[in-house]
Amino acid sequence: MITKNYTHLFVVLLCSLLCFSACSRKITENGKASYYADKFEGRKTASGETYHQGGLTAAHRTLPFGTKVKVLNISNGKSVTVRINDRGPFSQGRVIDLSKKAAKRIGMLTTGVAVVEIKYKKKKK
Repeated sequence: MITKNYTHLFVVLLCSLLCFSACSRKITENGKASYYADKFEGRKTASGETYHQGGLTAAHRTLPFGTKVKVLNISNGKSVTVRINDRGPFSQGRVIDLSKKAAKRIGMLTTGVAVVEIKYKKKKK
């Protein structure tokens, strides 16, 4: 009798885990990242927020505002998690524009551009 109850509990937990993982899927993009110039400090972003160099935010062409994205610098293995609050970049081959603080965290301030891998969860509608 006790074994049957544990088996039932295990099946319920397994089904719950499968449901949660099926509701979102992890997406990966590769490309180049750049970061905002100092002149953008204090300006409005596409989401209506004010841009601050000290925030961990970023611009992406299509991701919904508020999406959390993990950005990995391929050359040094450093990563940072940012929140999308703007649109861009508009240069070919670039997949994300980072705040200055985010760029510093992944060690790309001196190069200005870095090859990155970005990961995020895309929720099903």
